Amino acid sequence: MTTTEPRASRHTLPATAGAARDQVRDLLHTTGRAPPPRAVSDDILLVVSELVTNAYRHGGGLTGFTAHLVDGALTVCATDASTVTPQTRTDSHPTAPGGFGWPLIQKLSRQVTITPLGTGKTIQVVLDTTSPRA
Repeated sequence: MTTTEPRASRHTLPATAGAARDQVRDLLHTTGRAPPPRAVSDDILLVVSELVTNAYRHGGGLTGFTAHLVDGALTVCATDASTVTPQTRTDSHPTAPGGFGWPLIQKLSRQVTITPLGTGKTIQVVLDTTSPRA
């Protein structure tokens, strides 16, 4: 396998999940290669949305965001201000809103790593850009 030069997203902290999706979409379409298949792009953008939304909604705010593309894999890191590790909801109220984002992130990602920081945490996901995960 030939290693290609890593491509990274702009280093602007996205103010919304939509802005993060735009950064990643731009990265996926400016690599010099054909963009990922639509189903793959949709999954990637869903994971990005969930990471950023969770950081703002549950993590005390997004404090860092990067996306790097190397050899058919996209690595996205979202850092937030909370030391609390995400948990899959296990309550007995299946009709209650929410609780689907973290399981989706885990299902659609090739790898998920949580790195605790003194003032928060970084969640790193690795996503395949060539074929759907699920």
